[in-house]
Amino acid sequence: MKDNVAEEHLYLAFSHQYRDSIFPLHTSISLFLLSYCDCKLFKVFLVPTGEDVGDQCVTKNLAGDLEVHLISRCQLPVVVQSCSLPAVFVKDDKFCRAGLSVVLRHIIQKTFEADPSKKDVLELLGFKKTCLKACAEVSQWTRLCEISIPLAVERFLTASPEHCQAIPPDILLFERKLGEPVRVHNDDKIRRQKLQQQKAGAKAAVPVLGEEATVELKPGDIHEHPPSSLELSVAFSKLLAQETPDAVNREAPHIRRTKTSDLPLLDHVFAEGLYFTVADLVLLPCIHQFLVSSKKQGKSLVDLPLISSWYRRVQEVPGVKKAAGKCNMELLQLPELTSAPEERLQDSASGPDELEEDNEDSHFIGGPRPTMTKLMENGIEAKFSPHPCPSWTLDWTSLPSAVSPGEGKMSRDRALRKQQQLNNLVAAVTKLAKPGDLIVDFCSGGGHVGIVLAYMMPSCQVILIENKELSLIRAKDRSDELGLNNIWFIQANLDYFNGTFNIGVALHACGVATDMVIEHCLRARAAFVISPCCYGFIQNTVKFKYPRSHQFKEILSYKEHMILCRFADQTAVQLPPERRLIGKQCMGLVDLDRAWAAEEHNYSVQVISMEPESCSPKNNMFVGIPT
Repeated sequence: MKDNVAEEHLYLAFSHQYRDSIFPLHTSISLFLLSYCDCKLFKVFLVPTGEDVGDQCVTKNLAGDLEVHLISRCQLPVVVQSCSLPAVFVKDDKFCRAGLSVVLRHIIQKTFEADPSKKDVLELLGFKKTCLKACAEVSQWTRLCEISIPLAVERFLTASPEHCQAIPPDILLFERKLGEPVRVHNDDKIRRQKLQQQKAGAKAAVPVLGEEATVELKPGDIHEHPPSSLELSVAFSKLLAQETPDAVNREAPHIRRTKTSDLPLLDHVFAEGLYFTVADLVLLPCIHQFLVSSKKQGKSLVDLPLISSWYRRVQEVPGVKKAAGKCNMELLQLPELTSAPEERLQDSASGPDELEEDNEDSHFIGGPRPTMTKLMENGIEAKFSPHPCPSWTLDWTSLPSAVSPGEGKMSRDRALRKQQQLNNLVAAVTKLAKPGDLIVDFCSGGGHVGIVLAYMMPSCQVILIENKELSLIRAKDRSDELGLNNIWFIQANLDYFNGTFNIGVALHACGVATDMVIEHCLRARAAFVISPCCYGFIQNTVKFKYPRSHQFKEILSYKEHMILCRFADQTAVQLPPERRLIGKQCMGLVDLDRAWAAEEHNYSVQVISMEPESCSPKNNMFVGIPT
């Protein structure tokens, strides 16, 4: 490793060893990706989750050619102790990355930065580098790959024989997703090529393979089963950095004139569609363990023909068998299966679709007045507490430029409004904080709130949590410029932070993120100062159901509550004053529901309008204190 490159430590949980995997499966997945990328840029530590784990043969048998060290949780850097593993920490720094997707994406990016010739590794991040980028709370696909399937397989492996008769619903959901039509960038061109192939009644030629791939990728293996050879040709041409054959590229005039609606749909080749991504590398160790266990129990895989085909196809990707060999994964050779009846799959996989059924109600027509009237008839109206310090302001002219939000590319007017928003939050936090407190800035973005708090309150510690890497790097650069030593940075989805703290802060946490921040604060018995945003993005999720409070649940249905949420976003300055007023009332009602839900957990919560209200169309602010 180059001397000028900071050493990065990768921390992986270790609960036990079973067959050819280390558990939890997140650890096996991380080690498998390191092997696939041939990445040795990280110093790898296994962190035992139990007290009785000794220096076993794990490091030799299951970590491939990686050097792995054992370390106890109490020896971890303090900021890492606040996070769920896996996590990456830059040695002698204050920047931590936590959570499976964030860590895997970081491994891929660092591998490519160290060796730009590994373009195939960078391609794992998918189109626009967005594969598994969305957090699991808002993306069902990320949740399925990152959480649901690993947990389902772990439960399946540890269940008693009488409790593991059925295929886990999340595995069946993956089977169904493999059967859904594929949508990819520029798919119109590929669909026209497929139509031409179908009309010609002939299969497209499989691309000629490079010498280094001939051992793992055989033409006979590529087109032994649908999807059609065209999809396989496109997918493997990209994998091998080859041009698609000319015969596929040429389109006849009548093909070009065909309406898009009349074009054939594309079939899955890999987990996300046509192209091999990090999602396939996440799922392979999980599905492998499930298939091995099913085989040992003599279970039939007749309901999983698409997963079986996917499992065989992934093995033929250059580098996969080599990585599996390093990790001592003995990949199975499965027979080709016929498709399962669609009705049986739908019956078996009804569980994971409950969320979709809940949200079918959200496609509604109508205004907010009937819902608001219904609440008024039950004595519920939007109400705002008086602002405790409406004229309080920071002396922005005396602060270093790196503290001010206007240092970036923000316009002067926007920077002024951002300063006004910060005045409100900092004033509230100042009244709550005491020396030694730990303050967490959730959804911190570029660190506007957290950096001001860290600078103004040197006796407190501040942690910034943000999922977007570039935003958090900008925040750290500003912190370094100021020389702050009481601030830490965590790139992670909110669910991967599990530390204790005294005050939670969030400025314009989007949609459900506001409720996630409130939940973190309730769990830690921490005070909170939160400004919500993007009410229109609120919807039922796996963890959060709306309305939130008992009072609202007794009066409003989910659909009626969603009407309030949609119209709460109607507060933009260019809208007519009467419409903005209705939007403000809807905001107040949605936030009143949230405040009452928090008060059910023994909190005192005030909903306040920021001063001046013109600082933002989303100018509500919660101040919650445990009682």
